[in-house]
Amino acid sequence: MNKQKIAVFASGSGTNFQAIADHIKNSTLDAEIVLLVCDRPGAPVIEKARLAEVPVLALSPKTFENKAAYEAEVLSNLQDKGAEWLILAGYMRLIGPVLLDAFPTKIINLHPSLLPKYPGKDAIERAFESGDAETGITIHYVDEGMDTGPIIDQMTVAIPKTLEQLKTNIHKAEHMFFPAVLQHVLKIKTEVKQS
Repeated sequence: MNKQKIAVFASGSGTNFQAIADHIKNSTLDAEIVLLVCDRPGAPVIEKARLAEVPVLALSPKTFENKAAYEAEVLSNLQDKGAEWLILAGYMRLIGPVLLDAFPTKIINLHPSLLPKYPGKDAIERAFESGDAETGITIHYVDEGMDTGPIIDQMTVAIPKTLEQLKTNIHKAEHMFFPAVLQHVLKIKTEVKQS
């Protein structure tokens, strides 16, 4: 069976990139990471990609004339690598029309709250301060809005006594749940393509 070719987009430490790479290595995620796209050239995720022998595209959007020019450069690299899916794993930037048009319904994001609650930045902190009993993670398709695309799946996480513990619990849940949901989505799409 052909493995789906995915490009992972990340801006920070890369723990979710690592979880995806580990699941691929352990054959629990039937995919191949053809490119890491990072918008912060000094981010720790770049080293994780190099260790996993994944090609890296690290570009600072500030060096481009505008968002469309930045995304056009990213798109050209994605096409060179044959990427079929864009997986946003801690990518702190809204996706614009250039990539949305090139990958309709093929861009998936991971967000650390039960959307539609707490979209955007600092979702874990906002959930913790809300007084809610639980929060969680959402995996959704990306559209032009901020965390507004169709929801694929969600997982709830109880809110403990400390923010640090909540962050730990959310990350632990993400590292297990995100690759499992990706496997499910990619498998369905592969079966549809083959039938």
